[in-house]
Amino acid sequence: MKRKLLFILGSVFTGIFISGQFTSGTVSLGATGMTVKMDTNPTTVTLTLTGPSNSFMGIGGGDLGMADGADGFIYNSSASRDYTFNGVGVTPSADASQDWTVTSNVVAAGTRTVVATRSLNGGAEDTPIPNAAGPLDIFYAKGDNTLTLSYHGAGNRGYATLNMTAALATGEESLAGRIQFYPNPSTGMVYFKNSGKIKNLSIFDSTGKLMKTPELKNDAVDLTRLKAGVYYIETESKDGTKTQEKLIKN
Repeated sequence: MKRKLLFILGSVFTGIFISGQFTSGTVSLGATGMTVKMDTNPTTVTLTLTGPSNSFMGIGGGDLGMADGADGFIYNSSASRDYTFNGVGVTPSADASQDWTVTSNVVAAGTRTVVATRSLNGGAEDTPIPNAAGPLDIFYAKGDNTLTLSYHGAGNRGYATLNMTAALATGEESLAGRIQFYPNPSTGMVYFKNSGKIKNLSIFDSTGKLMKTPELKNDAVDLTRLKAGVYYIETESKDGTKTQEKLIKN
């Protein structure tokens, strides 16, 4: 099947790197009430999508809308998240290989926040996403108060450009100022560096279910009551920045 780039790069790039981390920052998606944030590192892309909890939310690559073969991500009432578009007015098709993994799905005050990850290359039906600085053109849409994949309505769609910039200059930016936790894997007690920057903490299981919102005590949280497994620790800093990292609990 013909595929368009999930994210079409502009012809001019600023400061291209072959390693490091890049981010779009949080971008508002017009009148839909949605926002999107994309983060990449040398192996993985992380997509954070927010919007009304009662509507499906989707983004696709390029500035041609639902062009035949365009690649995209759609959160909806089905289990599928990885899609190929089939042209304007035609329902997108779920890819045979679902390469996006939802790591967090939280609803608060009518707003859903979905965090999903994928390898940069994706699967056979996906187009690679570069770990580099530069503009990425997308189109987006949300449901008309429905999670069922259907016509979104004329006022629930639009276009945007994500401007990817270096989040961590290769070999140059110190990790000293970042919020970090250790040990990982952990048997229970998890300690945080630069905990004074933390506003909120949330612990999610591997399915994205919120397990707890612990309070820091002496720069640490006690997770001994959690079963052994894979979890994700989301930290929200006092400047509003959210990051999510995997924790292995033994």
